[in-house]
Amino acid sequence: MCSAQPRGWAVFLLRLKSMTELTVKVPGIGQTEYQIHIGCALLGTLLDRVHTQFPGHKPFVVTDQNLKDAGHLETLIHGQVNGKDIPVYVIDPPGEVSKHIQTAVAIVEAMEKAYLGRDSVVIALGGGTVGDIAGFAASLFKRGVPVVQVPTTALAQADSSVGGKTGVDSSVSKNAFGVFWHPAAVYMDVDSLATLNDRDFRAGLVESVKHAMIQDAAYFEYLEQNITAILARDTQVLSELALKNCRIKGHVVQIDPLEKNMRRILNYGHTIGHAVESASRFGLLHGEAIAIGLIGAARIEMAMGLGDQARLNRTSALLETLGVPLKIPREITRDTVLDLIKRDKKAVDKWPKFVLISRFGQVHQVNGQWAVDVKQEMVNKVLDSLY
Repeated sequence: MCSAQPRGWAVFLLRLKSMTELTVKVPGIGQTEYQIHIGCALLGTLLDRVHTQFPGHKPFVVTDQNLKDAGHLETLIHGQVNGKDIPVYVIDPPGEVSKHIQTAVAIVEAMEKAYLGRDSVVIALGGGTVGDIAGFAASLFKRGVPVVQVPTTALAQADSSVGGKTGVDSSVSKNAFGVFWHPAAVYMDVDSLATLNDRDFRAGLVESVKHAMIQDAAYFEYLEQNITAILARDTQVLSELALKNCRIKGHVVQIDPLEKNMRRILNYGHTIGHAVESASRFGLLHGEAIAIGLIGAARIEMAMGLGDQARLNRTSALLETLGVPLKIPREITRDTVLDLIKRDKKAVDKWPKFVLISRFGQVHQVNGQWAVDVKQEMVNKVLDSLY
């Protein structure tokens, strides 16, 4: 784990050595396991680590303009033995607006122009959008090359960098193109969160709340009790969050790597949330939309007798402390949200099942299924309550 604040080279080296590692096992596919490395001051030595893990492989870095402006690309490449003349693709503009098939094609073609082959390794330096796009491009290039995920946002460190989901959006919905392409390694440098703007940082923490709600009631209490230190970006606390999140997601992914059943619990709050995010034309950040989705799920639970006002109040209070919206913006119509829910990638006959919890840390099951039927009439009423 990280020490509080670095002062001089002695503490820098101490923080560099202070790294936690987890192994995620992925049964039934070619890449059987990978390591997650969590710590501070990792970016400056990462290329040398990749070179050691993939001797003879040529790295190709995918990042975005925000990471370049923040200096993280320079930290990754500058002064390293293996950082000279590495080709880089910078996604610009950053964010969801560039998460489309043309960007993935452009990355593949940039790798071709750099004379790269199947002895390549893609390094995804950035948030969830960079990781999704870069992982997808890596899966396509020459029928697949390894990708090393280097998440630099609260959202990506909590969720998207682990589990192998990659993809890009269509003009209609999120993640319409995608594959499971598990990373060869994940490096989480919590120091990178220091440059993240406040809105992105707070929105990214919503996935931590989601993990606590579905798997660990004690973790929910930890978030409530340590929220001041979290918002102050205390590196020790942020390292603990990363560790807790990776343990939860890694456990679920190991059981269900291809989302046949249990892994669907990670979509808690996402059925409504993704629809609201798309309806906002990505004016809402992912975490902001998921916060609305979590409240929607809690209201469905109350309507079905699975939840109560006290649990809703605790959820609302924690999300309000994060400063994320809990209501659907008025300019988004209920019919628009409903139409997008019907187009959810897990919908069958134009209607998806919903993940719900019966208490903090426990997902509701019906006949061994982790996603359950909810009538559209009930969802209509819940959506109305979210305005």
